[in-house]
Amino acid sequence: MKKLVILSGAGVSAESGISTFRDSDGLWENYNVMEVASIEGWYQNPVLVVDFYNQRRAQLANVAPNEAHKIIAELEQHYEVTVITQNVDDLHERAGSTHIIHLHGELTKVCSDDRKKHVTDIGYEAFAFGDLAPDGQLLRPFIVWFGEDVPLIHQAAEIVAQADIIIIIGTSLNVYPAAGLLYSARRDAQIYVVDPKEVQPITRPVHFIKERATVGMKRLWGELVAR
Repeated sequence: MKKLVILSGAGVSAESGISTFRDSDGLWENYNVMEVASIEGWYQNPVLVVDFYNQRRAQLANVAPNEAHKIIAELEQHYEVTVITQNVDDLHERAGSTHIIHLHGELTKVCSDDRKKHVTDIGYEAFAFGDLAPDGQLLRPFIVWFGEDVPLIHQAAEIVAQADIIIIIGTSLNVYPAAGLLYSARRDAQIYVVDPKEVQPITRPVHFIKERATVGMKRLWGELVAR
């Protein structure tokens, strides 16, 4: 069975009603991204950060996977699929995908402020600033913020290097180190890019599908499965 890797970004969840900060001049739900999605923001105003992610978690409980998420999950019937996502939502899981790497963490989890130990799944519930992890450290969102290392990037690069087919969907390929994953791909790998907007130049042959995620994945299903 061929190995297929999905590199997904915010655009794949946008049609489910989850907004993307890069479409609004660096604002995310009207918050400055660096105030709520950077390690500096956490140190400067942790109460604001905790409240922000409590709101995002509550929002996530009220949205559902869209057709793009579902088609990605259905590809597992025909390929050995790994989803490598920059998204912190759980919509890939809820659609049925079973092999997922969350490069930037998971919204439904919290952890100790000390090197992200004691990871706990809290679902869509809120927690309060000042709540403690089992090691006595503050609880914080299990999110990889700007200014922090991306611990799963090397594992992700190894998986990309083995892929026969790569689908890049809903990401501008501008955020590193995730944007550099494509350079790990084999020379003979088939690469598809699904995005309604212009994506930064890619210095190798790719198949561009200039559509939103749901439409683009329906087209790809026809190319990769129906044929």
